[in-house]
Amino acid sequence: MRSRFDIRHYSGFFAITCACLFILYAPLIVVMIYSFNDSLSITTWGGFSLRWYADVFTGPESEKFKLAAWNSLSIAVMAASVATVIATAAAIGMIRGGKFKGKSASFALISLPIMVPEIVTAVATLIFFSAIGFQLGTLSILVAHIVFCIPFAYLPIAARLQGIEASYEEAAQDLYAGRWPTFRYVLMPIMGPGIVSGFLLAFIISLDDFIITNFIKGAGVETLPTAIFGSVKQGIKPNIMALSTLMLVFSIALVTLSYFIGKRGADPDTTA
Repeated sequence: MRSRFDIRHYSGFFAITCACLFILYAPLIVVMIYSFNDSLSITTWGGFSLRWYADVFTGPESEKFKLAAWNSLSIAVMAASVATVIATAAAIGMIRGGKFKGKSASFALISLPIMVPEIVTAVATLIFFSAIGFQLGTLSILVAHIVFCIPFAYLPIAARLQGIEASYEEAAQDLYAGRWPTFRYVLMPIMGPGIVSGFLLAFIISLDDFIITNFIKGAGVETLPTAIFGSVKQGIKPNIMALSTLMLVFSIALVTLSYFIGKRGADPDTTA
C-alpha cells in the first residue's frame, strides 16, 4: 500500500526534480567538457586535448595561479583548524552544558553567518576593519574566514555530539576519570568523525570563498577564486575552464569525503 506522504508519487515531482538538477549542474558540465577543448574558442569544439590543463601549470599565468593556490590552501587550513577548535568547544558548551541563560541567543549567534547574505557580511567586515585600522591583506582574510567558517564546522560537530549518549561519559566518571581524561579518551574519539567532517566543510568553504575575500584581501593579495575572477575580466579563456574544473573536482572530493566520514560515524558504537 502506497503511503499518502510519499513525495515521489506526487504529480510533477520527477519533472521538477529533473529541471532543478539541469539548471544546477548543466553549466558545470559544459565548463568541464570545454576544458578539454583543443580550440582557443570557448564555444567551438576543436577536438579532445589536455593542453589547457598543462597551461594551468606551465603557461604564462601559471605562477600567478600557483601563488594564489598556495594562499588559498594555507588560509583554508589555518581558518578551518581554528574554526574547528572553536566550533568543538561551542558544541560541547551548547549540548553538554545543560540549560543556561541566553542559550537560544547563543545558538542564533553561531548560526547567524549562515543566514546573513554573504555580501552583507563582506561589506560589514570591510567597514569594521577600516574603522579599527586593521590592515587589509592575508591576515584580514584569515580572520574573516575563521569567523565565517565557525557555523559550518559547528553543524556536523554538534550533530555528532547530539547522537552520543551521556552514558559514555558517566561510565568514565564512575571509574574516577576527571573531566579532561573523559574528554580526551572517551568523548573525543567518538566525536572524531564529526570533527573531521566539520574541518573538511570549513576548509572547502574557506577555499571556495570569493565575495568576502574580494572585499577584504587588500592590494597585491590574491586567492584562487579572486585570481580566476581577475582573469575572467580580461576574457574567458580555456585555461580558466580547466582551472575551474580542477577546483570543482577537488571540492567535490572533499565534500564526498566529509559525507562518508560523517556517515561512518553516525553510530557511536562504530567508533567507541
